[in-house]
Amino acid sequence: MNKTKICITTIEYPPDIGGVGESVHRIAKMLDNSGYEVHIAVFRSSQRSSVDETYRRAGYETTVQDRIFVHRIQSSISSDITELSGYLSDIYFQLKLLYQKYQYDLFHAFFLIETGYVTTLLAKENDVPVINSVRGADLHKHIFSPKNHGPISWVLDNSDWTTFVSRTLQKRAGLISPNSKIKSCAFWNSITPIDFENLSKPEKMNGLPGLIIGTTGRFRGKKGIEYLLEACSKLSKEVEITLLLIGDFIAKEKSYWEQELKNYDLGSRLQITGMNTRQETLAYLPHLDIFAIPSLTDGCPNALLEAMSAGCAIVGSNADAIGEIIEDGVSGLLVNPANSAELAAALRYLADKSELRSQFGKAAKIKAQTQLAPQVELNNWLSIYQELLDSSNLVRIPELKVV
Repeated sequence: MNKTKICITTIEYPPDIGGVGESVHRIAKMLDNSGYEVHIAVFRSSQRSSVDETYRRAGYETTVQDRIFVHRIQSSISSDITELSGYLSDIYFQLKLLYQKYQYDLFHAFFLIETGYVTTLLAKENDVPVINSVRGADLHKHIFSPKNHGPISWVLDNSDWTTFVSRTLQKRAGLISPNSKIKSCAFWNSITPIDFENLSKPEKMNGLPGLIIGTTGRFRGKKGIEYLLEACSKLSKEVEITLLLIGDFIAKEKSYWEQELKNYDLGSRLQITGMNTRQETLAYLPHLDIFAIPSLTDGCPNALLEAMSAGCAIVGSNADAIGEIIEDGVSGLLVNPANSAELAAALRYLADKSELRSQFGKAAKIKAQTQLAPQVELNNWLSIYQELLDSSNLVRIPELKVV
């Protein structure tokens, strides 16, 4: 029997680095294990030929990774300047060629701007159902560009179903496109179980003094790291601490962060590991006293779910899914975003309470293993997929476990 063919479009996919790519990879494997034929169309992959190309034609390269078809699309280079309209036109045409070759039964786009717009247009032209998944930055950042407002509204209006990783994002979408309220749902990412016992303690952890406060990621403006620096600068006057940034600042914001580091002058109390592989990053988590995630906005960050799986005591900002997942005083502490005083107070409160930190960590780990288990997320996806594939009544999605 022929398998149902799903085409997921995304801006990145492993080994590309990024949270969207990790989420798509996780979902693709779950769908493959459920019997679907899964194709991934990657729009902006960094995994290109090592050949230095001055000019090139548009095209795509296909590989099969663990039974999943991965099509890395590239636009043409025919002049010194690449216009956005030309880029999107190339991507659309290559996606159309993929559809003509494989005859997909359903499209699923992650991110509203490039992927959502191109994918929804092609799907609607061919009467194929389309899902759009909002991850965070598309409605927290890109919506504030006037040129993006129209495409985002159109995608929300024309998507057969839209998913969100937090209720905050779903509410904002409803303001932009009231029609999206009746054909959408919000549910969290899941986290695949991690065997932390087989991960060796990183050498950089050896000899770190005091209370170890850590956070992970590719640090940029929305992550709220400047408030963590300020909070730890205040706290360090009362408590011996080490602030461990597991990752690094993104290149385009380097100058800003160099200034912020000077402003708070934590000296040896601040350690920055530089970028690591995911496995290297995970190895740090069981050895932290507190995991801080002070994001201003953040969708449903994988970093939070990984820290919960490691049994970390969490101090997080009440933003997006962070504030929905962490139950204040039960599985961690919540503070208002962009509030270094509240952040410092929460860190100080936990500094000398090792038993409470352990209690929070255990509660967070149980939640990761139950409410954030892959089967919960998979059941949600299967409900949506099957309804769209089986019925023309595209607004009736039954039995979803929503957050």
